Amino acid sequence: MDLYKFVLLAHSGFRYIVMVLILLAIVQSLAGWFGQKEYTEGNRKLNLFALISAHTQLLIGLVLYFLSPFVKFAKETMHEATARYWTVEHISMMIFAIVLITIGHAKSKKEILAVNKHRTVAIFYLLAIIVIVVSIAQSKRAFFGMSN
Repeated sequence: MDLYKFVLLAHSGFRYIVMVLILLAIVQSLAGWFGQKEYTEGNRKLNLFALISAHTQLLIGLVLYFLSPFVKFAKETMHEATARYWTVEHISMMIFAIVLITIGHAKSKKEILAVNKHRTVAIFYLLAIIVIVVSIAQSKRAFFGMSN
């Protein structure tokens, strides 16, 4: 197995961990927000692990970006849909999603009231997961399964 295939497999497989952690953080935050629950150490850790997993996925993705045969730095890149998607659109949308997660996590730490912490995480992480799902859907690849 060459380096490209190894990194592709890692990036493709790790997305499930990222998605599960982000979805759990969203569900937990919505329950805390609408249930007026305290913001616990468990809430903080789950939100942090979701953040860390998203950043780890970004790092794996950046390595893949420079190894991928689909990423092309040429004049015709913007005219070819597949090359444009992998060279520009996918990475831009994913970075945007990770920025949303990072902002949501940082803002929640500054909030005083538990309900505001939950609300901030729920909103920012939910927006991020929407961007992630849209980006993956635009690839026209199966959402579930491993990339080849």
